[in-house]
Amino acid sequence: MVFGFGKRTAMPAREEALPGRDERPFAIAPTHVVLGTPLEGPWPEGSEAIYVAMGCFWGVERIFWRLPGVVNTAAGYMGGYTPNPTYEETCTGLTGHAETVRVVYDPAQTSPEQLLKAFWENHDSTTANRQGNDVGTAYRSAIYWTTPDQEVAALATRDAFQQVLHDNGFGEITTEIRSADDAGPFYLAEDYHQGYLHKNPGGYCNHGPNGMTCPVGLVRQDELPAQQDIAPPA
Repeated sequence: MVFGFGKRTAMPAREEALPGRDERPFAIAPTHVVLGTPLEGPWPEGSEAIYVAMGCFWGVERIFWRLPGVVNTAAGYMGGYTPNPTYEETCTGLTGHAETVRVVYDPAQTSPEQLLKAFWENHDSTTANRQGNDVGTAYRSAIYWTTPDQEVAALATRDAFQQVLHDNGFGEITTEIRSADDAGPFYLAEDYHQGYLHKNPGGYCNHGPNGMTCPVGLVRQDELPAQQDIAPPA
């Protein structure tokens, strides 16, 4: 990550956001450097995608490409306003986007609950617009779901993990949870960001186990009370 960027801790209004552009301003390799699958599809029939933001996308992507059942991962920008942004633009906080990883998976081999278990257990979901030294709305915690099952899993695992946090004396979860349709398009990041920690094994990463366990086995859809999505950051 480039320190000194991303210090803005409030979302810009749409009219304040950088204008962006109609087309991606850089080229992307066609396949995932680790998984060997097409970075932009098509993926095997029945594959599903979920989008997660946990701070710097370098470490986040590596967490998920290692998980069983994951077909493809990609680093990108999502949740804001600027079309086809660059990394430098996103780091200013003036695009509204979060550094986000698209996780494509086979639902016959894994589940949203298992993927979100890794999400909750590998970053600090209580620090609004910050992960470690990375400060700004681009580093916020977020889940952008694409199926009803993912929405249920996001809300249920959040509540289960919040209880774990309370039991251990920690604060409130700040994670933004909303549909991918509402969050807007996912824009791929520059090619050097894709599979970054595979290409640069000693590269910067501030992700890893936070010492707490999300009890996904205790989450059942028929026990989930009706709830509303968390609103995006103000």
